[in-house]
Amino acid sequence: MKNIEDLSTLATENSNPASKDLDQLTTLEMVQVINNEDSRVAEAVQQVLPEIAAAIDQIAGRLQKGGRLIYIGAGTSGRLGVLDASECPPTFSVPPELVVGLIAGGDIALRHSVEAAEDRPELGQRDLEAINLSPKDCVVGLTASGRTPYVLGGLDYARATGALVVGVACNRPAAISQHAELSILAAVGAEVLSGSTRLKSGTAQKMILNMLSTGVMVRLGKTFGNLMVDLRPTNAKLRVRAARLVSQAAGCSPETAQSLLEACQWEVKTAIVAYHLGCKADEARAKLSSAGGFVRKVLEQNKHG
Repeated sequence: MKNIEDLSTLATENSNPASKDLDQLTTLEMVQVINNEDSRVAEAVQQVLPEIAAAIDQIAGRLQKGGRLIYIGAGTSGRLGVLDASECPPTFSVPPELVVGLIAGGDIALRHSVEAAEDRPELGQRDLEAINLSPKDCVVGLTASGRTPYVLGGLDYARATGALVVGVACNRPAAISQHAELSILAAVGAEVLSGSTRLKSGTAQKMILNMLSTGVMVRLGKTFGNLMVDLRPTNAKLRVRAARLVSQAAGCSPETAQSLLEACQWEVKTAIVAYHLGCKADEARAKLSSAGGFVRKVLEQNKHG
């Protein structure tokens, strides 16, 4: 009975009064209920913005010193972590090993349910050991309930290793707070379908992950203003986007932007700096390197130099 009692204390497992007659509603009424509940997610995330900001600053600091960002989760939470990690290389031109997503049960769990894997804390440790977790790294544990054994086991190992440990959950209070240095607890309340944490809890975690990875990459110089200037243009659509980014950042025509990109091996940052400083690609690349990859630093140094 203990497990049943434990679950009964979690808001995400409770029955939601707003959806108690869900199967009796018209389809329009049903989606209105879902939409109304979804609208509460942004409010829940808003309440934890200071914690998210603190996590971003600490993670960025570790990555600047050679560390990695590692997400670990089970089920929906794990899939969201893998998704966020997989989108970082094309968006920010970072190596795939910089942001890593681990899911209980391994890659097969991305498409198939491997629910029993989440009950084994030793598997969380094993998966972190397999990627050679180091004290430089940051581990973000993702669990809607805040109590998933796979995640907690991984976080305990990460803390013992000396890595930065961040816990993300959708209940408050949550057990994960006892296993993490920083806790982000977005209390989204009961789900439209009782216990179906792929709904509001999943949406909240996606929003938090969007902020974490985007904020960290901004702090690492992967953007110029709101332009993703470390974009990797690996297909026709992305090459068009790259030309538009250079055109916006440099204030030049799309044709000039494309010529710049071709001369700069399709490196957006290099093309922007080359245009503003009137220099060749190699010089622009060297200036970016000395400025830690920050376009704005290069341009400000030149302005004041």
